[in-house]
Amino acid sequence: MKHYKKGSGIQRRYLKYTAALLGAALLLSSVGVAFSVRSTLTRSIVDKYEFMTERMGITLENMFRKSDETTAECILYDDVQQSLRKSGLEEVNKNALSKYFAYIDLDHVADYCYVDNKGNVYSRSYSNVSYDDVKKSGFQKYLEGDYSRTKWFWAKDSLFGTDNYALFIGRYVRSLDYAHEPGMMFFKMEEGFLNEITGISPELEEEASVGIIDEAGQLCLSAAPDDFGEKENVPDYIIERLAEVQGEGMVLEGEKIKGGVLSVYHDTDSGLSVFSFVPNRILNQGLIPVFVVLGTIYLVVIAVAVILSIYFSRRFTRPIQTIKEAMTEFDGQNFDKTIELHTNTELDEIGRSYNKMLGNINRLLDEIKEQERELRTTELNMLISQINPHFLYNTLDTIYMLARINKEETTMRMIQALSKYLRLSLSKGNDIVTVEDELENVKSYMEIQQIRNQDLFSYEIDCQVDAANTHVLKLILQPLVENAVKYGFQDIFSGGRIVIRIRREEGALCLSVSNNGTPIEQSMMEKINEMNHLPVTELKNCFPDKKRGYGVVNILTRLRLKYGCGAAFYCQAEQNGTTCTIKIPEEAREKSNEKNGERK
Repeated sequence: MKHYKKGSGIQRRYLKYTAALLGAALLLSSVGVAFSVRSTLTRSIVDKYEFMTERMGITLENMFRKSDETTAECILYDDVQQSLRKSGLEEVNKNALSKYFAYIDLDHVADYCYVDNKGNVYSRSYSNVSYDDVKKSGFQKYLEGDYSRTKWFWAKDSLFGTDNYALFIGRYVRSLDYAHEPGMMFFKMEEGFLNEITGISPELEEEASVGIIDEAGQLCLSAAPDDFGEKENVPDYIIERLAEVQGEGMVLEGEKIKGGVLSVYHDTDSGLSVFSFVPNRILNQGLIPVFVVLGTIYLVVIAVAVILSIYFSRRFTRPIQTIKEAMTEFDGQNFDKTIELHTNTELDEIGRSYNKMLGNINRLLDEIKEQERELRTTELNMLISQINPHFLYNTLDTIYMLARINKEETTMRMIQALSKYLRLSLSKGNDIVTVEDELENVKSYMEIQQIRNQDLFSYEIDCQVDAANTHVLKLILQPLVENAVKYGFQDIFSGGRIVIRIRREEGALCLSVSNNGTPIEQSMMEKINEMNHLPVTELKNCFPDKKRGYGVVNILTRLRLKYGCGAAFYCQAEQNGTTCTIKIPEEAREKSNEKNGERK
């Protein structure tokens, strides 16, 4: 059970990432589908109600035109024209005229009233409307401003005494022959009159709000679902928008407002506007079946994806589990337990590499064992060879004492200088020495050379650092002095001069050796200076014959291995002689000293 949990880590992570990727894909696709479907459904529903609103507006215009034609026929009726003359109508004609308005070609007339210019009222017999009632109703104000034009207005029924709001059709009645005061006719319309305008199917009325408002924003007719709560705000919004949008016809086409989408058709003749308002609930309800279908599809996709993911994850992680078990159970001794994989994937290469690694480790262990045997032999030889330096020092001391007895001063000086040189060169096996010891070493070498080449050169040492507490790589000055003697003074027999300077400059320790002999060749100088840009592995190839430049290669190689790429070696040919400079960055030198346990 323990091994299974460890081995299933990759599988669990694979399943987790697969689930996350699948979930993101399904989420993005559902959002995209929902947006696309909602946009399409919204446009379809809005188009349907725009068409319905336009149809209601056209019906409104036709009904107004019908009412205008009907009232015009009433004005042209003989008894109506006769009632406007001074003589007026006989009583019989008055009764006939009152009944005439009951049979005009206009449907849904609930009541009517005609008042001539002499104050006579013609209405239904049971209406009992008097001239005072007409004046008190205030309906005349709706006709003012127009000579003789049909007017529709929504008002409280103060004329016929019902006190209910209704749609009225009114018009001035003027004489065609004489200039008299006009009469007035008013028709009170039944609710069914407006219902003919908004005559839509019941299922559409259940979806949205439709209605008619007048120019004052009064809601003349409204049909809306029971749960519709925004219809009170729609008329106010329509009035505000009508003030901004001039004209007639479809003034608002599917305009997005709070809670839904609004369409408005305005008729300037009647002063009424019909509207349809589709709430967001209707716009969104079409998404429900889409999401049901999508949810079903997604559940099937998720189920299939989970099954396939588990199957493939087990198939691919089983070889990894095999590799893992082989590596964790390897005890470092049994190199014969290899693995065989046949997956036709990169895992086969990993298995072969693991088997190859076991073979390499086995071979390396054999080599290490052989090296350990050789190391023991070498250590024994080193113990034996340690006798040789002591024997050499003791022999030199004996020769020195014999030279002293015989008073051979030159021999004494040379033996003493050689002894110092050997001691400092060996320096107990350390490769880092103080500047003081390095200077003692090179002075011993120069004293030997001065004895060998009498009067050939003199030397000067200018040390501007604390020599006893500054550490450098050993044996880096002696090869430069040797080159100065060997190549710089090859054309002179006396008067040579060597100057050794040690100083700090621009964050680096600088060691330079100058001579006044023959300047270094230009090609050699350029070749040496270019070596600073080469990797360490290529330095030995700069002077393959080792006749010239071997000491320089040795110095630069040791410097780069000890201090890194920051260490550099330069040669500069001058008018009289050559200057060789070694630069060691302080930071690199300090790090190297810390590794060697040196205290600055």
